[in-house]
Amino acid sequence: MLKCLSIGPIRAAGPVLAALAVAVLLMRPALADPLYPNPANARSDIDAALAQAAGAHKRVLIDFGANWCTDCKVLEQNFRKPENAALLATHFVLVRVNVGDSGIDHNVDLAQRYGVPLKKGVPALAVLEGDGRVVFSQKQGEFEAMRTMDPKSVNQFLTQWSGFP
Repeated sequence: MLKCLSIGPIRAAGPVLAALAVAVLLMRPALADPLYPNPANARSDIDAALAQAAGAHKRVLIDFGANWCTDCKVLEQNFRKPENAALLATHFVLVRVNVGDSGIDHNVDLAQRYGVPLKKGVPALAVLEGDGRVVFSQKQGEFEAMRTMDPKSVNQFLTQWSGFP
């Protein structure tokens, strides 16, 4: 009987330890480099993306977001899906613009420049030609609730704004 009592808690701990291991593995990407770079780099990052896009005959996709934003992380997961990653690699130069580390308080002027009202939420996207002309900007917070949206919406967006029929 004593043997059963000592094994019981170990058996009960097994699922808890397994769940903890899975949680640690899922958190691993969050411990890596942040998704959105230093907010101070935004202008130079956009300039570099425009130069690269112009030379490669691609469009620039500006992703306004933040490292604290769950919907931004969900959008990134969708960008990494093979069908979306292929569209991104073929048709876009992706540049991430950090809107702040504890709220939307950085690069608001850049978002306004490209027609993106950050008061609607993040992530928010703008599509530019290589010469800097705005092709499209999200004005209604279309992806700000990304975690509740159909993942196919990302593919539809990328396909629509790729610049190719």
